[in-house]
Amino acid sequence: MVLAAPAQAWSRHDGTMADGIDGLFVSDVRVVSALGVAVDGSDVEHIRTDRRGATAVAFTALLRGLDGEGADPRVRLDRVRTVEPTGMTERLTITSGRDVPIDAIVTVRLASDLAPMPLVKSGGAQAPAAFTPTDGGVTWGTEEVSAELALDGLEAVVEAEGGLVLRWRARVAAHGAAAASWRVRAEDRAAVVAAPPRPVPLATAPTGLPALDEWTAQALGDLEALELVLPGGDDDVFLAAGAPWFFTLFGRDSIWAARMLLPIDTRLALGTLRVLARLQGREDDVETGERPGGVVHELRRGENALGDGAVLPPRYYGTIDATPLWILLLHDAWRAGLTDGDVAGLLPALRAALGWLRDAVPADGFLTYSDPTGRGLANQGWKDSGDSVQWHDGRLAEGPIALCEVQAYAHEAALAAVVLLRAFGDDAEADRWQAWAADLKARFRGAFWVEDGHGGYPAIALDAAGAAVDSLTSNIGHLLGTGILDAADEARVAALLVDPRLDSGLGLRTLATDAAGYWPLSYHGGSVWTHDTAIAVHGLLRAGFPEQAERLAAGLLLASRSFQGRMPELHGGDAAADGSPVPYPAACRPQAWSAAAAVVVRDAVLRGSARRERIPATPGSTRAAG
Repeated sequence: MVLAAPAQAWSRHDGTMADGIDGLFVSDVRVVSALGVAVDGSDVEHIRTDRRGATAVAFTALLRGLDGEGADPRVRLDRVRTVEPTGMTERLTITSGRDVPIDAIVTVRLASDLAPMPLVKSGGAQAPAAFTPTDGGVTWGTEEVSAELALDGLEAVVEAEGGLVLRWRARVAAHGAAAASWRVRAEDRAAVVAAPPRPVPLATAPTGLPALDEWTAQALGDLEALELVLPGGDDDVFLAAGAPWFFTLFGRDSIWAARMLLPIDTRLALGTLRVLARLQGREDDVETGERPGGVVHELRRGENALGDGAVLPPRYYGTIDATPLWILLLHDAWRAGLTDGDVAGLLPALRAALGWLRDAVPADGFLTYSDPTGRGLANQGWKDSGDSVQWHDGRLAEGPIALCEVQAYAHEAALAAVVLLRAFGDDAEADRWQAWAADLKARFRGAFWVEDGHGGYPAIALDAAGAAVDSLTSNIGHLLGTGILDAADEARVAALLVDPRLDSGLGLRTLATDAAGYWPLSYHGGSVWTHDTAIAVHGLLRAGFPEQAERLAAGLLLASRSFQGRMPELHGGDAAADGSPVPYPAACRPQAWSAAAAVVVRDAVLRGSARRERIPATPGSTRAAG
């Protein structure tokens, strides 16, 4: 696939668009749903797919039916597909090594169903769009979406049954080449996101470690292609969550990606903070989950039917963690270089977010979530599938649910607010949040710690009765460095994160292998999520456990080689000893926080390299120092 937000193009390995997710999408609308190329008198024998960064891909095929005598193929077809924010261009080139000129008739068949992305995700499609010939090409669309096809060297024919055929009558000179191209441009007048007028370039110095540099280069290129703004000429750039399903603003995802990128850039953090502040909740609305000061979960051009009975409104606030994470991004971005003026402009949003947090946590309780409508998300942490919070024996926990990592985010956010409030002259409010954080920490261990006879561990959550849900999960990695655990408990968590039950050798499993509900390809019950492992790596570094951080980082780096540097949203939790990582079929790829994880892994690997270089090898030893 290739992308340039808000456009993305998905196809088979040979460039054909046929079914499933295939198609050209602009602003979450599929403007091309089918694409096939044929050549009269010859098969089109695909031999190469060459990804050229995030926005372009080339497909090479042989045209043996146009060859002369001899074993060597001497006629080829190259197609270069380039995606721009408003559509796609495809250039076709026939190159001949024959001693005589050849004639070729190339046929390109296109279809469009103008289906919205949520419908495509559910496996659906719409009736074919009607094509209208024009002097310069072809148009189609609706009141909201319009598309236009322009041609260079091809002619368009709208067939009686409504299909669209492009024909290229190519004359190729002996030892020569001939080229033609077509281009689709689309406009969505109902779009809720747009391409940035001034994209944010992302770069970092090479490390000299080939696998790490390959991943980082691919990741930063993909992140540039995921950049978006709100419509209307806004210059506040943020990252789309991921392609294909989440090609829009997601509070949690956009925040985490920007936070991971802080070592190399603060502009995306500032844009994300400002955009989310602009959409911050102003009133109480049960249907959308909006509450004053709350940060939005996702933004869509229409309702988003999830297929399990949930139907999310276009602007949905059903997230329990985006608001404290927004506070953390503000603090961390300020520490990373945002000016006092930038932060001062966001102080009203900070106070509103703190008001949300204060109102959401009872004086003697924890930050919980539930969906009173029955149409929203049943789970509102980052593990938002319906079966993500389960007991060790496989039973699902009953809500309202209090997730362990959400309490850690809230604790750290309160401490971050203390620093910001003191820096900007509000010591009295800072004192109140200092006490608030201390009270939350004092309650946390007694409620969440599960004793197992080996030192125990934090439960994934508390259920409706306040019982500690006893699954061992990757969620515990999010606690490190937040201050909610004492030093001894952090050491215990650090040890568990590299326990083979959680550490697959290719990243951190979401659920331990000895849990009844474990399955390596379960979305949140045994798979490996790149960003989840990266958060644990970052926490281990902050908490002072560089060896464990390096070990988990090395697992992700190993996995990245199998994915040619474009890490997916998640992959299977099978052990590294069993072979290369197993892809998860419906994973986003690229995804913003999976790509941004490369920066976290880079930090851990380089710290580990520096640490080993400082430790001399034992004389006579054949083992590397470590």
